[in-house]
Formats: sequence, structure tokens, C-alpha cells
Amino acid sequence: MSCSGNCQNCAENGTCRPEEKGVQPKREDAMGKIRRKIVVMSGKGGVGKSTVSVQLARALALRGEKVGLLDVDLHGPTIPLLLGLEGVRMKGTAEAMQPVECGVLKVVSVGFLLAEPDAAVVWRGPMKMEVIRQLLQDVDWGELDTLVVDCPPGTGDEPLSVCQLLGDHAGAVLVTTPQSVATADVARSVRFCEQIRLPVWGIVENMSGFVCPHCGKVTEIFGSGGGKALADRYRVPFAGRLPLDVTVCAGGDSGAALTAGPGSEAVTAAMEEVVTSILWEANSIAPVTPVPPPANT
Repeated sequence: MSCSGNCQNCAENGTCRPEEKGVQPKREDAMGKIRRKIVVMSGKGGVGKSTVSVQLARALALRGEKVGLLDVDLHGPTIPLLLGLEGVRMKGTAEAMQPVECGVLKVVSVGFLLAEPDAAVVWRGPMKMEVIRQLLQDVDWGELDTLVVDCPPGTGDEPLSVCQLLGDHAGAVLVTTPQSVATADVARSVRFCEQIRLPVWGIVENMSGFVCPHCGKVTEIFGSGGGKALADRYRVPFAGRLPLDVTVCAGGDSGAALTAGPGSEAVTAAMEEVVTSILWEANSIAPVTPVPPPANT
């Protein structure tokens, strides 16, 4: 059917799909101004995915890119805490919401919409889908080189909705820790990407060795090599390893995750290698538009 855009007086109102209501062109306008979208995912919680998202966004910005950071972890939005933005509220007009400016980053999180930082978000799937659509389509992102999207763990509503709405020039960065209990879950994220045709631009092995702040010795607390083995198994790129560092942990807890303080040189250097690998993959792979999985899944 053709859409007039006048939903109130339309006999089909309530039965047509969102893209039939004129939503699709709006999404293309918003996402079309963004050159590259990086979806940071993990099948496992507690692997430091949000911290990796922030550090990835920071490293890209330091390269002179215009970067946006979107937090779609609806039930546990931690980006405001990591960036020292708790209590901040998003502003906007009737046409669009405005991202929160945090130094060189444009930041959006459902945490900016909550009355209290510890408020519980009790939403079912359709509500999640609508909120994610709004955070992508109804935000004035402007022209960006990269949008980094921090997804919650798993392969459910949130990452699926994000990937369906991003359009082309999108790829996934999968975060794991070295041990098998993590890589087993992250393997499901690899299969998720295969199913929706989202290219994997890199697997990051986070917490790969603890750097002693006193002597500089590296201790493999969680083992090592799990991320590389996972990448080899599924024939996807391995972006690199990030060490477990107390300065990074302290910076996130204090809301200074964007600041590279003394003693964080090893993490900064490792992230530079990770970013170089991800960008090489992103620029080498032909643009692909992710598609939703079959209806029976």
C-alpha cells in the first residue's frame, strides 16, 4: 500500500508496519549521515563491554573523527556512570532529541531519561523496540564518522533491534575475556552475526593479563588466548588483547573513563592496535545491510 503519512485518518492505522508509516525514510536520513556504525556486543555479561565501548569511542575521537556513543543497555545503562554524567538529562525539541556533549563525544543513553540513576526499567519487547528506534531515529546525531553502539549481553531484543535499524556500513565488535566460560557465550554472538548478515570487524580479548601497578609484571588471571582461538575457530578477525588495569577500573568508577591517567599507557597502546585492526576491517569489507532473521526465529 502507499502511505500518506496521515495515520490518524488512515483506515489501516494500527495494522501497518512501522516502515509503512513513513519511519523508514526518517531512519535513512538520521543514519545516512553516519559513515560507520560499530555495534559492540558480547554473549557474556561482565566482560567489560561498556568500558571497551567508551575506550573505543575515545580512541576514534583522538584520531580526529566525529564520534557518537549510544548506550542501549536498557536495563543496566552504565555509560553515564563511566563518563561522569549521572543525573544529566537529554534535551530536545518536538522534532528531535539532542545528544549530551561529553568532551569530543556525542552521547545518548536511556540513563539520561530516567528519573533516578537506580530506577528499574521494567519493559517488555515491543517497548524496548520503540525506545531503541527513538534513540536512533529521533536523535539529532548530525554528521558523524562513527557511531559506537554499546549493546547489552546476549542476542535478544536490543541487539537485534539495533542491527535492524542501523542500515548499511555497520559491523560488530565482539568482546570476550580469555576463559572458556566467556568464549562459549561469545560464540553465540558470532552465530548471531552470521544469521543477520552483520560482518564481524573484530573480536577483542579484554582483561587479558593483569598489569601490576608496582612492578609492571603481567599475570594471566583469566588465562590467555581464548579470544584468538575463538576468532580462528569461526574465521573472523581478531582485533587484539586489552590488559586488566587498575587505572582503567578506577577511572570508570570515578566517571573519568575518557581520561588516560598515569599508568594507563599499556591499555592505551593496546587500544590503538585494536582500533587500527577494526578500521582496517571496516574499510576493507564491502558495505552490507543486516537483515532480520527468518520469521520462525
